[in-house]
Amino acid sequence: MVRWPPGRLHPRFLGRCVCRSQAYGRSVVAAISDRENTRGDIVRLVHRGLGVHEFTEAVTRILRRSVPFDGACLLTIDPATYLPTGEFVENGLSAAATVRLTEIELREPDFNKFTALAREHRPAASLSEATEGDLDQSRRQRELRRPGGFEDELRAVLSGATGTWAALTLLREARRPHFTPAEVSFVATLVEPLADGIRRAMLLGGSAGEDLDLGVLVLAADDSVEMANPAAQHWLDELRSVNRPGARLPLVIHAVAGRTRQAAAGGSATGVGADGGIARARARTRAGRWALVRGSLVGDGPGSRVAILLEEARAPELAPLIAEAYGFTERERRVTELVARGFPTSEIAGRLHMSAYTVQDHLKSIFEKSGTGSRGELVAQLFFGHYAPRLTTWTGPL
Repeated sequence: MVRWPPGRLHPRFLGRCVCRSQAYGRSVVAAISDRENTRGDIVRLVHRGLGVHEFTEAVTRILRRSVPFDGACLLTIDPATYLPTGEFVENGLSAAATVRLTEIELREPDFNKFTALAREHRPAASLSEATEGDLDQSRRQRELRRPGGFEDELRAVLSGATGTWAALTLLREARRPHFTPAEVSFVATLVEPLADGIRRAMLLGGSAGEDLDLGVLVLAADDSVEMANPAAQHWLDELRSVNRPGARLPLVIHAVAGRTRQAAAGGSATGVGADGGIARARARTRAGRWALVRGSLVGDGPGSRVAILLEEARAPELAPLIAEAYGFTERERRVTELVARGFPTSEIAGRLHMSAYTVQDHLKSIFEKSGTGSRGELVAQLFFGHYAPRLTTWTGPL
């Protein structure tokens, strides 16, 4: 590792004129008056029906007007396990450095880890504030950010009423001013609409193409691939990020492998979520299908290999994610199931032991949350392609 001295100019900045730094300083002051417009543009963006990649590109373009930054990274997160499932990077660290960054995030102590921010209900925080200006206290700063030419970072956990859907990191290069408390506070006000936008984007599109067979992947201790069957190679191609062509493996594979080793070593599962430490995650591929990624240790000891299984997410795995994304309550999920099966209001009321008026109230809420206006639209939107005909794993009588 090469640590770049704080006082010297990093090669990243060679050829840049002083006027750009001066303009950057002016933009920080000018951004204060533009924040309300920025927030309004982001809220409107949420309802445009963009995919994850397009939504993230638009968000960084809008957000930069009020909170200047030089690099950005957005990680999509499985809300059930808190594992990263995909990434969008703009002028950030290399794909190789991202692997080490994921290891630190999942297994080693550091400042402002995403799970800690979510657990402590701190939607956003800057590294400069957390370290009181001594950024090299941070492991990721010492090992990765500073050698890459970066200085301060602002992290935000994109959480809402339906869970945590993504994590956003904004970066400033060396010789730039640190993020201010006002900028951190402003980004904190955006986490709920941003979370809403990501969860909506993750619902776009259906399954494309035929079902894939079970993919089997065996990773060595350094996450190099020892064995992969043809189906695994196909899954890896679909899971790779569009703007990270140099990545050796998709981020979700590294994350699940790291969680597998952590669980085998008896590591803490704090922040894992409802799965209680199980090494698995659900990720949406570029082809529009959902993959279930699971890990298990092969052998014992620190050099043990990890077996990764990849398969298409079926109803029991995918349905809760869709229901959470729309923010359906348990009752609303059951009403939706019966609507999809063609039951009229009176029969739904009888089966769920509620009045017809209560069923209508639930339907009104369901239509609002899903952006539909009728039963037909609801069924078409929720159950097209591989979106399962069951939104819960409830097996009680109907």
